Amino acid sequence: MTESPTASQVLRRPRLLTTEVLAGIVTTLALIPEVIAFSVIAGVDPKVSLMASVVLAVSMSILGGRPAMITAAAGAVALVVAPLVHEHGAQYLLPTVVLAGIVQILFGVLGLARLMRFIPRSVMIGFVNALGILIFTAQLPHVIGVPWPVYPMFALTLLIVIGLPRITKAVPAPLVAIVVVTSIAMVAHLAIPTVGDQGAVGGGSPGVTPLLVPLNLETLRIIGPTALSVAFVGLMETLLTAKLVDGITDTKSDKGRESWALGVANILAGFWGGIAGCAMIGQTVVNVKLGRARTRVSTFIAGVMLLALVTVLSDVMEQIPMVALAAVMMVVAVSTIDFHSVRPSTLKRMPLSETSVMVVTVAVVVATDNLAIGVGVGVLLAMVLFARRVAHVVTVERFAGTESVIYTVHGPLFFGSSNDLVEQFSYAEDPASVSVDFSAAQIWDASTVAVLDSVQAKYADHGIEVRFIGLDKNSVRFHSRLTGTLD
Repeated sequence: MTESPTASQVLRRPRLLTTEVLAGIVTTLALIPEVIAFSVIAGVDPKVSLMASVVLAVSMSILGGRPAMITAAAGAVALVVAPLVHEHGAQYLLPTVVLAGIVQILFGVLGLARLMRFIPRSVMIGFVNALGILIFTAQLPHVIGVPWPVYPMFALTLLIVIGLPRITKAVPAPLVAIVVVTSIAMVAHLAIPTVGDQGAVGGGSPGVTPLLVPLNLETLRIIGPTALSVAFVGLMETLLTAKLVDGITDTKSDKGRESWALGVANILAGFWGGIAGCAMIGQTVVNVKLGRARTRVSTFIAGVMLLALVTVLSDVMEQIPMVALAAVMMVVAVSTIDFHSVRPSTLKRMPLSETSVMVVTVAVVVATDNLAIGVGVGVLLAMVLFARRVAHVVTVERFAGTESVIYTVHGPLFFGSSNDLVEQFSYAEDPASVSVDFSAAQIWDASTVAVLDSVQAKYADHGIEVRFIGLDKNSVRFHSRLTGTLD
């Protein structure tokens, strides 16, 4: 792992500061159309989502555990809260967001973010590939069935984004492309779709969100399921994105801090804005890949710039052609996909189970348009395939003498692998002295202890007392605590 510069180091080095500031500006421009689109899905005013995104971006820049990762009002959260808003009204959003934030704080404080280590590599690859597909397909409406001037602007944006880095990397190519294309569109008075066509971005701050529902058990019944969904969907997307950025930047992040910080940020956004959010994966990739940002300065600038655009520079923002932003995000999508994982040579070497998990993860994400559901299904499938594989790794060898028999057990013993263990012994044929050697095995759960009790009972029916030998310390403690109590 390498060490990224700190925010204080960036502020003392003009070149690094310029990189971070420009990356933050590009990230803001990529952020606004999606936030507006997500506000429509959630059923709230675009200004609500934009202001909540300001609060989220700034607060996570200060509190979060993953520098350079942008947090804002996100699509996954919008999909979760939409049914609540449509059925009960937007007034239930504030208590929902606050309760979700409390759950996320508890998740981080209790150290549950460590559960992320159980997400297999095949699921992570599926997550990344599905992310690239979703980002790409989300841009298609902006380049299909549009006025013809859109297409030369699209080609010009791609030319600048792809070609400029080969000449200089002093200024982010996406920022140059957006400025150039916007200037041409304004000077030539091109009739092409702009950010302003997506929804109003000006009008100032919505202010403090008022509490319009009573705090009672009925309100808790209404908001409870949605709040839990918001909490866990937000955590999953945020922690997966943090892990992705760790890999891109070759640095480590504090997942526990990121979890409780997200909870605090969502509570703040609920009171000043009104909707929750989580890590924005596509915009984060823009920040760390295209913008080459590595510190909190970039995301702080993104939040401040978003505030300025919403409150002061909204007229300028509304003039940006959507095709410029779509072209930038398409480049991001293509660079996000792990093409090595789908090469025929790679697929030929990979176990079928690993490939199946990756493909299912991608398929579910694309079908549901929800990264969290796809990852959940991928993890469950990986667990099932793992259990099935491990169930066949336990072997039992029998060494028979004239007056004694020793069985040697090899492999981890848990509910999936130990159920057939009871059938591996010759109860009626064995002599009076029987030993089972577990030197090459470990007891992992109560199901195994119950199976061993059954083995002892079957030998007892034949008047034979069996001895269990070679257990390690943990297995001895586990077995002695539970044996004889499970029937």
